[in-house]
Amino acid sequence: MSAMSLEELLEKLENKQAIIGVVGLGYVGLPLMLRYVEVGFQVLGFDIDTAKIDQLNQGRSFIKHIASASIKNAVDRKMFQATNDFSRAAEADALLICVPTPLNQYREPDLSYVTGTVDSFCPYLRKGQVICLESTTYPGTTDEELKPRIEATGLVVGKDIFLVYSPEREDPGNINFTTRTVPKVCGGDTENCRKAGLALYTQVIEQIVPVSSTRAAEMTKLLENIYRAVNIGLVNELKIVADKMDIDIWEVINAAATKPFGYTPFYPGPGLGGHCIPIDPFYLTWKAREYGLHTRFIELAGEVNTAMPEWVVGKVMDALNERGKPLHGTKVLILGIAYKKNVDDMRESPSAMLMELLQAKGAILSYSDPYVPSFPQMRKHFFELESIELTKESLEQFDCIIVSTDHDCFDFDFIAKHGSLIVDTRGVFSSFRDSHIIKA
Repeated sequence: MSAMSLEELLEKLENKQAIIGVVGLGYVGLPLMLRYVEVGFQVLGFDIDTAKIDQLNQGRSFIKHIASASIKNAVDRKMFQATNDFSRAAEADALLICVPTPLNQYREPDLSYVTGTVDSFCPYLRKGQVICLESTTYPGTTDEELKPRIEATGLVVGKDIFLVYSPEREDPGNINFTTRTVPKVCGGDTENCRKAGLALYTQVIEQIVPVSSTRAAEMTKLLENIYRAVNIGLVNELKIVADKMDIDIWEVINAAATKPFGYTPFYPGPGLGGHCIPIDPFYLTWKAREYGLHTRFIELAGEVNTAMPEWVVGKVMDALNERGKPLHGTKVLILGIAYKKNVDDMRESPSAMLMELLQAKGAILSYSDPYVPSFPQMRKHFFELESIELTKESLEQFDCIIVSTDHDCFDFDFIAKHGSLIVDTRGVFSSFRDSHIIKA
């Protein structure tokens, strides 16, 4: 591959002659790949999962809301190919890193996917490439972790190669926004880096939001998700207070949401789930300790949110006790195990923690979720269970049904009619006043 100057890279991007490398072909990487293909770029996808690579190269999707037809079209047109050969990074003019950034067992940042990815393709980097990290992380990751690895190859960031941070903003299942329409924040390690980043994303995103540095971009992403985590923590705490006062918190939230200014509604649930909100605040609290700071507000919200599954189990036990039944040996159905409605995404799902707590107390568990036919292998939790069909007979066999994820496909009137005891963590039965429905 011949070395390119910044001007040549910008021209290649503008003319859609650049090859785009997407590293990590999941909930973030796949939509990004499809968007670049849609406007006419060739995309080379990298992943370490060989089964996933084979499936994608056959034109089959493994994510419910991403159509196989879209992937097959990209493959058939020879606009997309997936590989686990990181030496092919040399072929790409841009490398977009979309790999997980989870927490370890001590709730500290686990950057092993990011650093491992960069270490894998660093030997094959060349002049004239732009590298962008999209994974959510703490401020300083791009210049403290990526830049030294890249420059150890002899390439100078800002002169030979261009380093950018532009956080992903994916909301699985949200049909109101697409990769194209969600504004994209972009910060570069240098001014030349920022120019390369803007050229890279201007081709596929309607609105680009430039910021002064990679650290500002990293902090922007954390602010977005900490804002949500703190507000969800607030309504989860208020849910407990309202419950003690015999007030329906969902009625209160919906009433407050009619205020046309100064208020944004957030909704309680059985805990926090997904790839960002349960994790990202802890990235900042960890990094803040380096500066001698204790982020009390953020950590308090985290404590409230992580305690929600235990609170739900307490409500289940109270409801069963009132009916003269112990939790031990009781048949419990979990309704919905994905982390949010209408998706098949199980990442950090509070349902998994809820199931673990119930099983530890002796409950006999089943679940129903048409988006998750079999309980998947997870980093922390695993149950050898498959989703059951909801029929009159199946519902009537359970001592307790817990609404954990409120998929639109569930017939809640039917469930209310045939369930003997329902514990509702999502407010779907907020208008019901039946004694066998317990708000949680």
